[in-house]
Amino acid sequence: MDLSRRRALPFQTPVHAKDAALARSPETIELLLTRRSTKALTMVEPGPDATELQTILRIGARVPDHGKLAPWRFVVFQGEARRAFGAILSEVYARVQPNAGDDQIEFEAGRFLRAPTVVAVISRVTPGIKIPEWEQLLSAGAVCQNMLVAATALGYGAQWLTEWYAFDPEIGQALGLKDNERVAGFIYLGSESVAKDERPRPVLSEIVSVWPGKAE
Repeated sequence: MDLSRRRALPFQTPVHAKDAALARSPETIELLLTRRSTKALTMVEPGPDATELQTILRIGARVPDHGKLAPWRFVVFQGEARRAFGAILSEVYARVQPNAGDDQIEFEAGRFLRAPTVVAVISRVTPGIKIPEWEQLLSAGAVCQNMLVAATALGYGAQWLTEWYAFDPEIGQALGLKDNERVAGFIYLGSESVAKDERPRPVLSEIVSVWPGKAE
């Protein structure tokens, strides 16, 4: 069957014909075309409230998920929990980098204070099943991107970071990571304090090709 020639049957009305408002959203297109990350260092209060954070997390979890595995979970840091986790970061960093100066140790202690809310997105891969591990990892990446878009749509700044602590085994223990888990990213959420400048984007002609078909 040539799927490229498929047409809707008489009883199959395209969704966009039933409800154009549902199918077309210029605001969404504009959001996706203009979304920019906000540097965590420039974030200020307020961050998302409880309802807004739930919305961001729900949208984060609404991603392609082959096998309905939900191969990810969230850890939320707010309030004094950010400072407490920062103490762990600075302690581990000082041990790993014994020559680090006091300024750097102090910076590590304040990493999670850069934004009102920090969400760790944890990838949890189930090995040995028919769903490729690579697809499960990609699903966690989609979670991070959805959260950035959701936060932007709600009027907040957002940045997806990993940095050294995403890969440190001691920090992984502090996060309660299991053997099949790893940090996909830390999503920093807060209000913007400075205007964001556009940066150069890939030129489509340099990254897009059209498969020419099989050679005769």
